[in-house]
Amino acid sequence: MSFPRPKLILFDLDGTLVDSAPDLAFSIDAMLSSLGRLACGESRVRNWIGSGAERLVKRALTGDGELEPDGDLFRSAFGRFSEIYGENPCRRSPLYPGVREGLDYLLASGRQIGCVTNKRGRFTEPLLAALGLLGDFAIVVSGDTLCTRKPDPAPLLHAVEALGIDPGETLMVGDSVNDVLSARAARVPVICVRYGYHNGEDIVEARPDAIIDSLAELSHFV
Repeated sequence: MSFPRPKLILFDLDGTLVDSAPDLAFSIDAMLSSLGRLACGESRVRNWIGSGAERLVKRALTGDGELEPDGDLFRSAFGRFSEIYGENPCRRSPLYPGVREGLDYLLASGRQIGCVTNKRGRFTEPLLAALGLLGDFAIVVSGDTLCTRKPDPAPLLHAVEALGIDPGETLMVGDSVNDVLSARAARVPVICVRYGYHNGEDIVEARPDAIIDSLAELSHFV
């Protein structure tokens, strides 16, 4: 499948550009240890990533995606997690293979790129800077840039409006159903990577417009 040549390509961060699970898992387990609780382990944390740090901490405290922990416990745990992760945004987390090649192709072909993530800004920009990506993006929309986050379309629409580009001239690249739902609501085509964090589900079920194994494959589509 081919797409109209987009002027702007928006990327999710965790699970699309960077495998951030190792640092997130380290920080979650260190937080749990400080509370006298057993570690979750990286494999469980991988299935919890994608809905923001608050939901990640709540899942770690309850072991469930929907349950709400005690409010005081959550505030204490989230503060501790934020402190630990703030010191460990990119000590163990690499770019996925093909990311640099894919971004370089887009930039060399004159397209703008942006990052739209549910990760809080205090974690997003240091991570992008540590990976050598921050200067590449024309815009970065973090999970707390607006009052809503993906799967709401507002973050994507904010990015295209800020850059003066029509949604029809934009492409979203992500790894999760939240990315697909946000793109569909914004009327933006969406490609998903086969790797990443899918909450234990096959990304095929989210029905993106295309699925790729590496961002280096973007040159075949756009």
